[in-house]
Amino acid sequence: MRFRHPDGSTVHLAYCTNVHPAETLDGILDQLRDHCEPVRKRLGRDRLGIGLWLARAAARALTADPAALRLLRKELDVRGLEVVTLNGFPYEGFGDSHVKYRVYRPDWTEPARLEYTADLARLLTALLPDDATEGTISTLPLAWRTDFDEHRRTVALKALHTLGARLDALQDTTGRSIRVGLEPEPGCTIETLADALEALTGTPGTPGTTDTAITPGIPGTPITPGHPNTSGIPDTPAAPAATVPTHRIGVCVDTCHLATSFEEPGPALDALHRAGIPVVKAQLSAALHAEEPARADVLEALGAFAEPRFLHQTRTRSAQGALLATDDLDEALGDRGSGTGLPTGAPWRAHFHVPLHAPPQPPLTSTLPVLQDTLARLVGPAAPPRTHHLEVETYTWQALPPELRPRTRARLADGIAAELSLARDLLIDLGLKELP
Repeated sequence: MRFRHPDGSTVHLAYCTNVHPAETLDGILDQLRDHCEPVRKRLGRDRLGIGLWLARAAARALTADPAALRLLRKELDVRGLEVVTLNGFPYEGFGDSHVKYRVYRPDWTEPARLEYTADLARLLTALLPDDATEGTISTLPLAWRTDFDEHRRTVALKALHTLGARLDALQDTTGRSIRVGLEPEPGCTIETLADALEALTGTPGTPGTTDTAITPGIPGTPITPGHPNTSGIPDTPAAPAATVPTHRIGVCVDTCHLATSFEEPGPALDALHRAGIPVVKAQLSAALHAEEPARADVLEALGAFAEPRFLHQTRTRSAQGALLATDDLDEALGDRGSGTGLPTGAPWRAHFHVPLHAPPQPPLTSTLPVLQDTLARLVGPAAPPRTHHLEVETYTWQALPPELRPRTRARLADGIAAELSLARDLLIDLGLKELP
């Protein structure tokens, strides 16, 4: 879906296909027919944007076989679908029954992550619509935090420097610009936009953020920010900021992740803007919010969202304003009889992408207001858009409590179309005009 911003530029809205488990070319072609095209038809549009997820196996096959890539592009065109952005965060196995920590590997210290992302960039230049000259890719925010020391940070930043050079060369040969956005996520070495700013420029974090205290197995225990070197490799100085080419590498703002970490959109986005760090794309998503976790009925309602497939990092604040954290929702809930789990004196937020148009029933709700605030700051009419690529990313439909899960393809398509309709309405309310 395309929108005309008041400044005359085009803003793209898509939905992310990582909600569908296909990881082979045949599976992706089936997904275009069985899911993406039906969503487009429900919206009554001649053209629908999709944020395509290509798992490692599919990306490798398409890179090796130009005929297969032409077939994919033809199928997109025939079915009224277009791709300006890819989700390059999950590498493989995202549709498995148990994902959890596996989604963070390989990370940016491993050559496989660089090669995968470079392949995605080459593929995207061939998949872009004929009238588009820029594509974007979201990616892992360097690594999961565990054992991430200065040596590994240096390796990761050097990989981003290499990627930037490859993207420059790609534009020289294809005439198309591809940019990559690090996607801050709770529990990763880059959890917040403030962390991203520091990683990309060396500048200290933004106002309106607090330190995160994370000790796996000891929910909510405050610790000193930072992670000790336990790799056995001597520390080396971090790569200088100049090695990160910010004309190619920026951030992907996921509004669920931002909300989960209680990061204020205004100060965080303004700090990025002042530093010249681009918002490459934004993922429109909402987190699970519990205003009064001390209540038994609230804890019971939260328990229905604790499930074995995805990690649901959970956050709250201490009385002093520090951010307390667990790696998963079941750790946050703990055993109330023995006094374990996160403190319940302040609201909780959990990294669970709940459908935008259908927040959970009371006593829970979602962080949709954070999405609305962020969206207004990114593409509001008062200034040129800070990003032109927006992507609805609710991948947790089949991880919802059983009674809330769509039981058929048709019901899933209904839900995705409803989310896109809500996002469309928010954009129109901001003064953008939907294009044919």
